[in-house]
Amino acid sequence: MTSQKIRKAVFPAAGMGTRFLPATKATPKEMLCLVDKPLIQYGVEEAVAAGCTEIILISSRGKTTMEDHFDANPELEASLAAKNKTALLEIARSVSKLAKVVVTRQPEPLGLGHAVLMAKEIVGNEPFAVLLPDDIVDAEVPCMKQMVDAFEEVGCSILGSEVVEGDAISAYGCLDCTADPLNPRLLNVKNMVEKPKPGTQPSQNAIIGRYILTPRIFEMIEAITPGAGGELQLTDAIKALLLHEKVYGYSYVGKRHDAGDKQGFLRATVELGLKHPILGQSFRSWLKSQSF
Repeated sequence: MTSQKIRKAVFPAAGMGTRFLPATKATPKEMLCLVDKPLIQYGVEEAVAAGCTEIILISSRGKTTMEDHFDANPELEASLAAKNKTALLEIARSVSKLAKVVVTRQPEPLGLGHAVLMAKEIVGNEPFAVLLPDDIVDAEVPCMKQMVDAFEEVGCSILGSEVVEGDAISAYGCLDCTADPLNPRLLNVKNMVEKPKPGTQPSQNAIIGRYILTPRIFEMIEAITPGAGGELQLTDAIKALLLHEKVYGYSYVGKRHDAGDKQGFLRATVELGLKHPILGQSFRSWLKSQSF
């Protein structure tokens, strides 16, 4: 158990985004715009709201636009200032002020565990958050903030979890777990099963793209055996971690959108568009006026 604060958040973002071709042929999937912000910004804002002050982007060749997005743009800012577009100027400046952003590369696509391992030297010997940019969680209290609060209670690795009904659980990593008697949202993890066959799942508690991990995870990633394609799976490393220390699941409050899937991206666009403070009302009126 540790009393250290979660200061750093890792964003694995080195994938090629092939499910979104041709849009991702020259544009990183993480930079696709969901209503009025790129996917990656939703996750970064969530991490910052949870108290993280350093963002670690795991990138790859051809993805410098992600890095540029969180950097200052003096030419754009000067242009907006000269035209007295103060509201837009503040929006442009606010992105670069969100947090310190550090970028490191994953030279080969060797799995989520390998992507997390790329952050080892930057993270150092402290617990850290991992957020998958594909998973957009709409929540009154940001999902990672909920998990950080839980971490401060238990001081152990925590995996974001949601209940997935029926055979759909077969598309997820699944927790073999029991609810903690003192806090039902905390799940005592005994084991994990990756994409269980229908009817074999130990529970309906799926692992989603939010993690808080202790630094010992790096040792576990380095020790596990690569799977298909030479990939190092984060799930295998967490299972190994279970042999040494406690791991919890956390049943967060909120709605997750799988924005890494075209159908999920469309649904997220509509739902978040309807909730947008400026665009929502007019968008709702337009939807009601259509005959689909």
